[in-house]
Amino acid sequence: MQLASIGSGSKGNGTLVRTDTTCVLIDCGFSLKETERRLALRSLSGADITAILVTHEHGDHIGGVGVLSRRYDIPVYMSHGTHLSGRCEDVYQRVCFDAGDAFRINDLDIQSVIVPHDARQPCQYVIEHQELKVGILTDLGSITPHVVESFAGCDYLLLEFNHELELLRVGPYPPSLKRRVGGSLGHLNNQQAADLLKQVDHEGLKSVLIAHISEQNNTREHIEAALRADLGGAFSKHRYMSQSEGYGWVQLDQTTGPREHQRVADV
Repeated sequence: MQLASIGSGSKGNGTLVRTDTTCVLIDCGFSLKETERRLALRSLSGADITAILVTHEHGDHIGGVGVLSRRYDIPVYMSHGTHLSGRCEDVYQRVCFDAGDAFRINDLDIQSVIVPHDARQPCQYVIEHQELKVGILTDLGSITPHVVESFAGCDYLLLEFNHELELLRVGPYPPSLKRRVGGSLGHLNNQQAADLLKQVDHEGLKSVLIAHISEQNNTREHIEAALRADLGGAFSKHRYMSQSEGYGWVQLDQTTGPREHQRVADV
């Protein structure tokens, strides 16, 4: 099982999870041309994608879903609420579910997890394959007991560290956007994300891929400070995704930490 990112942030998102027989793309917030370029840097084309999983209807997550789906005849999985938003209509084939439902795509067992975010029935995903459990968790404004329970026990976790509260407060966003981002239906700040990670960290958690980092309202230094405060200076399981680079293929193993399979320096 392998995981990679073609980009993570407010300008576009896309996460890849694949096995020997299946490759799913979680969200696609880039134009068709840009998506194809970024997939090629991961040695893929649209024809290699088995299915697209949508988390919610915001443009940085669904901007390229329809056109990629139609170009390569890819089925798109989304919650009924996301479908009812009317923003992800024109796809090759739509498969709808209720957030919280579980389903299977070939050899991947997928659990959708409803999360607090300002969208219509938004969800995130826990994906399992041969006893490996991978959590994809971005775009939520608060931590609920259900979220903690759902993402406990993951072997690998992709987790949003969106913003630092003080940087958001003094940053360039207009007041309405600051309220949205920092609200209970917005995005996780560093302290919230570190606290969640502390709650789900365990001996079997091999690696945390830090995602959806605000380019205006966060820095790695602030993230590191939050991690030290909650998990101590010895915590070293984390690595960083970015908007421009995403992250190259990571081989996911049960017994050891992730092996970087195909790190790409520039996307």
